Amino acid sequence: MTTETKKKSKIIPIILGVLIIIGAIFGTKAYIYYSKHVDTDDAQIDGDISPVVSRVGGYVNEILFEENTKVQEGQVLVKLDNRDYLVKLEQAEAGQKGASAGVGVSQAQIIASSANTGSAKANVDAARIKLNLAQKDFARYQNLVKDGSITQQQFDQYKAQKETAEAAYTAAKDQYNAVVKQVGATQSQLAVSNNGVSQRQSDVDFAKLQLSYTDIKSPATGIVSKKNVQKGQLVQAGQSLFSVVNANSLYITANFKETQLENMTPGLKVKIEVDAYPNEDIEGEVYNFSPITGAKGSLLPPDNATGNFVKVVQRIPVKIKITKVSNTLLEKLRPGMSVKVSVSIKD
Repeated sequence: MTTETKKKSKIIPIILGVLIIIGAIFGTKAYIYYSKHVDTDDAQIDGDISPVVSRVGGYVNEILFEENTKVQEGQVLVKLDNRDYLVKLEQAEAGQKGASAGVGVSQAQIIASSANTGSAKANVDAARIKLNLAQKDFARYQNLVKDGSITQQQFDQYKAQKETAEAAYTAAKDQYNAVVKQVGATQSQLAVSNNGVSQRQSDVDFAKLQLSYTDIKSPATGIVSKKNVQKGQLVQAGQSLFSVVNANSLYITANFKETQLENMTPGLKVKIEVDAYPNEDIEGEVYNFSPITGAKGSLLPPDNATGNFVKVVQRIPVKIKITKVSNTLLEKLRPGMSVKVSVSIKD
């Protein structure tokens, strides 16, 4: 055997030994890592997406935003033609003024009726006094006519005066009661008028509310999506025009295999790697777990009771809150981006 052959026979075992050592090191590291971590690349960024919906119908007058730009909560994004709603508001305000005028008339009638009540009450008192005097005169002259001190004609005159006073007193009382009832009826009419004013005020408030809806505002601070509306277009109440992605509501939805959830609990720390920005440091924590598997929540969930059964490992959506990320990177993240997550199940 030559010297060169001897050297080759020694190099091969050395290389194999080195490879075995390297493999053992990497294998040991992998075992240690996966005994403490649960990873998945079946994950993506999610966020709250608020639809911008028109609450009233009308033609689009102005569009005050650009697609894919940041907007603030309450910012006016679209203006509708509001002339119809201005007319309705004017009609409601005119109705309110008419109802208020009716209240004024009813109040004036109550004042006048109350004054008449005082006058009618005075007439009743005067009629009562006259009736008392006539009754006393009648009683006195009734005794005088018996003993012949006065003539029958004189007695008949005092009797007629008494009857006239009684009739006047009855008429005064009836007039007073009528005036009191009139006051009550006028007060009832005032209550109706006040209710009419309240109703008209509600009409005015509703008209103002409808008018305010012609300014379509952003429901949240975030990035506005592609607009589905153009100037001059007729939109209907309830029509979705576009969406706003809430910039402060981003989170991760990671679909872990059901076999990976044994040691996973809310609050565990998570390392996050966004495919678009692999060198950025992002951290999070497990927040909660979906109550159903992803397959069960699909439009056509599988039914193992039909056909041949093939066991497939299911995936459970897990929500992960982002706890550490730079503001610069946060503005770049978009719902739907692919990410990789690693959950630390042991310290």
